[in-house]
Amino acid sequence: MDQAFHAQAYRYRAFISYSHHDKAWAEWLHRGLETYRVPTRLVGKETRAGTVTRRLAPIFRDRDELASSPDLGDKVAQALRQSANLIVICSPAAAASHWVEQELETFQRLGRGDRIFCLIVAGEPNAGAPEECLPPALRQGGAEPLAADVRPGKDGKPSARLKLIAGLLDLELDQLRRRELQRRNRRLTAIAALATAVMLVTSLLAIEAVLARHAAERRQKQAEDLVGFMLGDLNDKLAQVQRLDIMEAVDDKAMAYFHSLPATDVTDEALEQRVKALEKIGSVRMDQGQLAPAASAFGAAAPLARRLAEAAPSDRERQIAYARVQAFIGMADWYRGDLDEAARAFGGAQSTLERMGAEAGGDPQVLFELSTLDNDIGHVFEARGRLDEAGAHYRRMLERCRRLALQPSPRREWLEHLGEAHNNLGKLALVQGQLLQAITEYAADDAIETRLANARPNDNDQRENMARVRGILGRTLLLAGEDGRAADALSQALSTAENLHRFDPAQANFQDKVGLYATQLGRLRRMQGDSRTAASLLARAVATLQTLARHDPDNTDWQQDLAQAQTERAAVLLAGGARGAALIDARAASRVLAAQLARQPEERTLLLASARADLQLAELQDAAGARRLREKALQRLAGVRGGAADVRLLALRVDALLALDRTAEAQPLARQLWASGYRDAALMQELRQARIPFPPNPAFAQRLRDALDGAALADVR
Repeated sequence: MDQAFHAQAYRYRAFISYSHHDKAWAEWLHRGLETYRVPTRLVGKETRAGTVTRRLAPIFRDRDELASSPDLGDKVAQALRQSANLIVICSPAAAASHWVEQELETFQRLGRGDRIFCLIVAGEPNAGAPEECLPPALRQGGAEPLAADVRPGKDGKPSARLKLIAGLLDLELDQLRRRELQRRNRRLTAIAALATAVMLVTSLLAIEAVLARHAAERRQKQAEDLVGFMLGDLNDKLAQVQRLDIMEAVDDKAMAYFHSLPATDVTDEALEQRVKALEKIGSVRMDQGQLAPAASAFGAAAPLARRLAEAAPSDRERQIAYARVQAFIGMADWYRGDLDEAARAFGGAQSTLERMGAEAGGDPQVLFELSTLDNDIGHVFEARGRLDEAGAHYRRMLERCRRLALQPSPRREWLEHLGEAHNNLGKLALVQGQLLQAITEYAADDAIETRLANARPNDNDQRENMARVRGILGRTLLLAGEDGRAADALSQALSTAENLHRFDPAQANFQDKVGLYATQLGRLRRMQGDSRTAASLLARAVATLQTLARHDPDNTDWQQDLAQAQTERAAVLLAGGARGAALIDARAASRVLAAQLARQPEERTLLLASARADLQLAELQDAAGARRLREKALQRLAGVRGGAADVRLLALRVDALLALDRTAEAQPLARQLWASGYRDAALMQELRQARIPFPPNPAFAQRLRDALDGAALADVR
């Protein structure tokens, strides 16, 4: 390498060259490079690339600046001249891209061919069409550039990013990797050491409190202060980084302290802390997917919280604490599929708060707790098909959350619930066939969650919320035919869930989200004709969700997510000729969903998933068996209570009717879908085969663009 080369002599550290098909990878890499902080001990080190700086920014990535002519745009050509390095995102799409090839040749002509790096995201090097991933300019002799590889079984995202960074800075990869590992270990060690130190101090104080009565009174106060810290600030900090393992140990240690106290020493303060500890333990167990232990912890907290609340009916904090425990009991019942018990618990919590009178005079904390109960009770009504009652609770939740957002210093959790209120109304709009309104509400929620996540980038709990909303928005955009935006949203949701799962593998909720988003992205890739990627995503989704379902067979959400992944994988297997394997998946999915639907016949998500599974299974039956399954699906869909205009429901009915050669019945439903803006690729393909017209809907497309472009945080100041 030329000893005179210095990265600091250029405006940009690197230029990212990529095909539009690989836009999501380019965005990930651009974000990963510009936000990377070089380990402190390496900053200032002299290498052949110059002095190592704290940041790599700026990195150039601009696909919009290309001219319509066959020549490179002036701005892009200038950026290449001003870039110290070139990173090429390699894939079959990149190998066939005219623009990528031009950018490579331009950079090579500048005499910096040794400063070209590769990120392989798909295909195979030197494999020939159609799998070739290297552009021609990289295959024409000379030394192969340094390549990082994110394909399954290769470097993986974190290692690939580090490999490229090491190349850009001319550092040894092992040296950079060691520094990165040391930095990460220091962070985790600091948190773990703090938790361990607090637990040790608490244990010592508790032992001394039992030995001497006089000293006990003073030391018990100290111990209770420490326990208060453990259950408050420390738990909050651990929750932000989603360290459920350390939270569990902290909460268990607090309970051990409470049990060490003589029965006569149980003060109201100690009792309040015991309720808080049990609530925290239950919450952690629920996040870990252990519903029975979670319900047990909440059940143990309830009589203690009720005793405190009844002893001081005017004490606001005690009433809120009791209502919160009741709501947690309802959540545990909800996750186990017991809607009656969940409704009873949520109603009890609401009564506890309403007894305080007129929303406690506008007290923000009471207002917030009531808004969460509107959310919970609305979910129960929605699951029972009582959409008008659900909508009333969701709209009241939005109104209360907007009042909270207008407070002088609105708390983060209030703004989160404002986003959740938009999400609920989006879901209801979708059920009522208002696809544009649904996307608008989901986009509002996505804007709120993204703003909150950007404000606290190390808060894993908020990152999980952002991923959840991004996934919902992505799959709804897919219904409107916005495949590109949908792919970006689902890819981002999956990537975030993967990062969270790597950070805390014990967090069952993260695993579920990885399986869910992989399923949804797999369906999109299948419809785009990328069967290989679809098969890989769905194999991973099924394996992940099967592990969770075995871990806790009582968790109906996990069972349902697994069934949907198996339904989608059956479609991929069938398309690939693996009829036997497809039949196994389809039968398993249909059986599980039918059993759940028998217990909750009005639960819309179950109804749609069950109908979809039966229609997929019909594709694998003889003519008589297929007809029976399709007729059964139609009968279920026609008997839905409320929300008959749901575009997902209408699309399934059209699917079944076309398969039964009942085209005349399908046509008016297809017109209804067209008017709503529905353009899911799967249905459009079936309509084309049936020769049913389904032209573009430019008026809807324009309204959708306007809604997405104007998705701003009008509710957040």
